[in-house]
Amino acid sequence: MSKVTTTFQQASQNGLNLARTWAFNDGGYKALQTSPGSYDEDVFKGLDFVISEAGKNGVQLMLSLVNNWNDYGGKSQYVQWAKERGQSVNNDDDFFLHPVVKQYYKNHVAAVLTRNNTITGLAYKDDPTIFAWELMNEPRCQSDSSDTSIQSWVSEMAPYVKSIDSNHLLEIGLEGFYGQTMIEKNPGYQVGTDFISNNQVAEIDFATIHLYPESWVSSTDETAQDAFVDKWVQIHIEDSNNILNKPILITEFGKSSKYSGYNVEKRNSYFEKLYNFVYNSASNGGPCAGGLFWQFMAQGLDSFRDGYEVILEENPSTATVISQQSTKMSNLK
Repeated sequence: MSKVTTTFQQASQNGLNLARTWAFNDGGYKALQTSPGSYDEDVFKGLDFVISEAGKNGVQLMLSLVNNWNDYGGKSQYVQWAKERGQSVNNDDDFFLHPVVKQYYKNHVAAVLTRNNTITGLAYKDDPTIFAWELMNEPRCQSDSSDTSIQSWVSEMAPYVKSIDSNHLLEIGLEGFYGQTMIEKNPGYQVGTDFISNNQVAEIDFATIHLYPESWVSSTDETAQDAFVDKWVQIHIEDSNNILNKPILITEFGKSSKYSGYNVEKRNSYFEKLYNFVYNSASNGGPCAGGLFWQFMAQGLDSFRDGYEVILEENPSTATVISQQSTKMSNLK
């Protein structure tokens, strides 16, 4: 049985009904997109299989369309492609600005959304297994302190996605960093995004946040990091409710075994804390409707371990925390 099948079966058995993964791998090893507009059909069939197996197990998918980071190509690969083809580009943030690079991205969006799944026969844009598209994993544009580059990019790309696929929900992939007007809510720095104005783009259906206190506020102790977590989640739930009037999901959180002081009990209590934020919001008619931890993994994928992996066979106590939250949430329906 494939690792993909095992993963979705385990997810389903523990009541999980939404997973987030990549609809990209640009350049490099086993690339999906080998060069602009060119795809490896065997790799695309792999994504077909992921979607098919998710559907069989009652798990919906959030599919991200490009990476901010260099892993699996990312925006730097797009900019490099343009440079290799004679375009004048300055740095990786030209991903958001250069018309040729933006067209590469649009072409990729079109290729993925109009793909006919070789297993199910459904076009991705018509497939109910897909819950939402994500414009980009963790977009950042730190060369632009005015926050306008990502704002204009989202304002261009969100309607483009919807012009091809109006069936599915759309989100940006934001970590939750605020812009100039609410800079005091950030952990001491900006990244070129604006949680409010980016999510106010009409075609964006719901907001997201990620949460990595160990790296974002790394100079503080555990107590201060815990306080940061509480505040980060609470202010984003409040702003989603009071300003955006849109739902919000916590789409990445976790505890890494690579940090000192880690143990499974700490991770379990951290998951419980975040799950309680989600449940308390959802059960009171609030905007927060779910939480996705980073990252669910089957056994035997050791090369993908990053410290955050959750392997249920190795940690049955964590499996219990997860399944209990799944039961609580499903009972709200």
